[in-house]
Amino acid sequence: MRTQEKTAIILANLGTPDSPEPDAVRRYLAEFLSDRRVVEGDGARRLLWKSVLHGIILRFRPRKVAKAYKTIWQDDSPMRMILDRQVTELELALQSHCGNCAPQVFAAMTYGQPGLKDCLQSLQSNGYKRILILPLYPQYSATTTAPIYDQVARFQLAQREVMDIRILKSYYDHPLYIRALANSVRAQWQQDEPAEKLLLSYHGIPQEYADKGDPYPEHCHRTSELLAEELGLADNTWVTTFQSRFGPKQWLTPYTDKTLEKLPKQGVTRLDVVCPAFSADCLETLEEMGEENRELYLKAGGKEYNYIPALNATPDFIDLLKHLVLEQAGDWVGER
Repeated sequence: MRTQEKTAIILANLGTPDSPEPDAVRRYLAEFLSDRRVVEGDGARRLLWKSVLHGIILRFRPRKVAKAYKTIWQDDSPMRMILDRQVTELELALQSHCGNCAPQVFAAMTYGQPGLKDCLQSLQSNGYKRILILPLYPQYSATTTAPIYDQVARFQLAQREVMDIRILKSYYDHPLYIRALANSVRAQWQQDEPAEKLLLSYHGIPQEYADKGDPYPEHCHRTSELLAEELGLADNTWVTTFQSRFGPKQWLTPYTDKTLEKLPKQGVTRLDVVCPAFSADCLETLEEMGEENRELYLKAGGKEYNYIPALNATPDFIDLLKHLVLEQAGDWVGER
């Protein structure tokens, strides 16, 4: 009888600094913003970007970002703490479903710690042969999911005997993902009646990237449409926007902050806000959406602003992750 090969599941998120201090933030930003997938450009354009990155951004921005991180930091970065809980809960769910055949689950980050490359190296050293990587980005983008493919390719290139590695590309329209999002909104509505409008804010990317073929905006809009349909929302009661733009370039529109400034003038003074692209609460949700943009909306005349937390380690999200594992690697994990 053939022995079952050791299988692991990796939950991979973007990354976070090691601490909310400027030096740690500088190291993280240097790694993140040096990735050609994140900031594209070759030749003279690349040289110009390196000059701006090291001469300006990494000299001044870390202090500002570190200050923001300090407002949300707990015993560790919220993203890393949530990722650890997601790993624990998914492993328990798989054990309940698969019994002794259940794979172990590991955490990894594209940038920062725990690093994806180190995770792969450790798994290989410990005899794992099959790896399923679940990027925690429901909507695919060349700026987020593709760097995972890049790191895996570089890792495999250095191996004599490569591991069998599968990567889930996206799940932006998966029924269980839409249900999980809908239930998170319904949970808010159980505490308080629905606001006048539901704002769905996604992390933006430069418009140039979309023009070159990145499917991210289409994925985001499809998620919004399916969520609105699941919740039975009329077209005029929800809006899709894009946040976290950086630099002078045109990014995906409409911008979240500009929309928040306009809505009170249009008579929308009560707002529910959800960020479907984020699988874990982090700086962009807790500080940018939970604090900075809340203040922006209230100063513009809004009266009530309800940020709905990310899916994090909720039972609905863990159930989705379990099903994604079974769909992508059921032949590996001995589904019973």
